[in-house]
Amino acid sequence: MHYAISKDGTKIAYDQTGKGPALILISGAFGYRKFADVAKLAALLSGRFTVYNYDRRGRGDSGDAKPYEIEREIEDLEAMIQAAGGSAYVWGLSSGAVLCMQAAARGVQMKKLVLHEPPFVVDKADRIVPEGFARQVTELVAAGKRAEAVRYFMTKGMGAPVFVVRLMRLMPGVWSTLTGLAHTLPYDAALLDGHMEGKPLSPAMWQGVAMPALVLEGTESPASLRRGAQATAAVLPNARLVSKKGLGHTKKLNAAMIASELEAFFLA
Repeated sequence: MHYAISKDGTKIAYDQTGKGPALILISGAFGYRKFADVAKLAALLSGRFTVYNYDRRGRGDSGDAKPYEIEREIEDLEAMIQAAGGSAYVWGLSSGAVLCMQAAARGVQMKKLVLHEPPFVVDKADRIVPEGFARQVTELVAAGKRAEAVRYFMTKGMGAPVFVVRLMRLMPGVWSTLTGLAHTLPYDAALLDGHMEGKPLSPAMWQGVAMPALVLEGTESPASLRRGAQATAAVLPNARLVSKKGLGHTKKLNAAMIASELEAFFLA
């Protein structure tokens, strides 16, 4: 394990494996560097890249600082790029993809970017989050209601059926892991605030995301998630979309398929 030091002094923990061009992996909500599917992806990519798999702020072995601001997470990514030698390819999953876009829009330089199913809700006909979603998540966490925050985020934010959440409570180790990360859910909610209400993406907001970008979506994913990915590819100035069965992320990551897409794009 290594540490990068963010601008505010927060220690960001990461694993470095492999040899080759630098590639940074960024997980989404409930994700961290030891998450089995992401660790497997890192291992598969290590044959062609120097892989930097890090714990986002507040997760795993990384530090944290209050109050949270999106700018701090962007500075964390900048610290990771510096740790990688000042230049890197980047893969972002779900809210991690949104973090990548927020960073690029604010001028953070990345060689190429893969955005894996950013969870934008761009159509009013789709399930949109309740008004005040980010505020409610934050209030539940502040009140110490970690289980309620997880349940609320998963059902109202991610669209998981209530019975699925109930099943998770019965799975050994799963529920404790989810509630152990509950304090970071306001961070993901802040990144997505204003982008899950069924509004089209603004070209002006994302015009700074001009590096070559690949947007991944699974054909088995929910329609709203697919529409979000398609809208992302359409709004970015230098992006293309790859749609394949097996690239969805709502159940389990197909690490081998993802690794193949990343190698083909980054090394082209």
